[in-house]
Amino acid sequence: GDEAWNWNNCLQDFLAHESNWRYDNPHAELADTDLRKFHSGKGEWRVEKQRLRWEILEAFSEAAQQAGIPASDDFNRGNNFGVGYFEVNQRSGWRWNTSKAFLRPIMKRPNLTVWTEAQVKNLLIERNASGELVCNGAQVVKGGEEVAVKAVRETVLCAGAIGTPQILELSGIGQGSLLQQHGIDVKLDKPGVGANLQDHLQIRAVFKVQGVKTLNTLANSLWGKAQIGMEYVFKRSGPMSMAPSQLGAFTKSSADRPYPNIQYHVQPLSLPAFGQPLHNFNAFTASVCNLNPSSRGSVHIKSSRFQDAPAIAPNYLSTEEDQKVAADSLRVTRNIAQQPALAKYKPEEFKPGVEFQTDEELVRLAGDIATTIFHPVGTAKMGAANDPAAVVDSRLRVIGVKHLRIADASVMPTITSGNTNSPTLMIAEKAARWILNG
Repeated sequence: GDEAWNWNNCLQDFLAHESNWRYDNPHAELADTDLRKFHSGKGEWRVEKQRLRWEILEAFSEAAQQAGIPASDDFNRGNNFGVGYFEVNQRSGWRWNTSKAFLRPIMKRPNLTVWTEAQVKNLLIERNASGELVCNGAQVVKGGEEVAVKAVRETVLCAGAIGTPQILELSGIGQGSLLQQHGIDVKLDKPGVGANLQDHLQIRAVFKVQGVKTLNTLANSLWGKAQIGMEYVFKRSGPMSMAPSQLGAFTKSSADRPYPNIQYHVQPLSLPAFGQPLHNFNAFTASVCNLNPSSRGSVHIKSSRFQDAPAIAPNYLSTEEDQKVAADSLRVTRNIAQQPALAKYKPEEFKPGVEFQTDEELVRLAGDIATTIFHPVGTAKMGAANDPAAVVDSRLRVIGVKHLRIADASVMPTITSGNTNSPTLMIAEKAARWILNG
């Protein structure tokens, strides 16, 4: 209900750091009111067009349009319904990340010190003379030694939806019974810490194709790999400039949905699992995820040792609604694959397989071929002070602890209907402004 988080006010925080390729030519498209309203050209966060096209992806896009999904050249105008190539965070073909964009340009500032190969052990939480809990900094292990880093104004925790709840629990903030189980003094019993985990589960349907090159065969020979390397060296294009997914689509899993609730990441390749070699046959992968999952998981410490990874329980597909969307989304994928635009490539469903047709079968197979899309959020959710599950207020301040703020994806009450990277930067913009304003 806080107006700071409505559409228009969030849009301004997206625009604050965007550097969109559409503004590279000062005379191009600037009369487009949508461009002025939804994009910016002066920020640190570079957004470019992709530098390659794939025949099989062009055919998938056309097939999606034949299946009723309109073409789109911009998923960021308030309605993401459509199919088209994703824009990417690159600069001149090189991957653009937050370190390059925001940190490197200011490394020489006298008020900035960056430590690498350091790990937060816990936050320094104490009670002041009034009995209030106050965060005074953090205990950090650097070079094998513990260092107490004291904060003059406030501490900002940005360890992500996995690391943030772990650090809070190690600091005595979390579910009291869990902390006691691991011998940690309970400084603030806050059951919402580590709860409410949400993620986008991508169901990776694979289709074999004929008569068209994909990365599977292109990268399966020394000559093919050499061609890929040379194209990148001399043109800064080709497969080495690829984002993880090239073609995207937002649509509905069924006609009764009020707005697009599934997202596609389509790739001109296939592999058994991340980290394994590509298949030795030509294929494409049409990964589809439920944008608004109702399943909720958790992230909790397994011991009082900061070196130990936490227990992550996503609980994917644990609700009937999510199971229904999973089955329906695979049927949407099959419908696209059967359209005339793909017919000449004779697509053959390799995973999950056409023999699986019922909801029960498709849900089971969806679990077998699905993986995280690396969008965990929600484990320190924002909410009102009277919400027992809330961890931070609408200004990202930890409820019940003074001088402690969280600025990462863990504060999202519900997951965004799309990728979470840029929304997290939007959260950071708000946090920075509120910190400066005291």
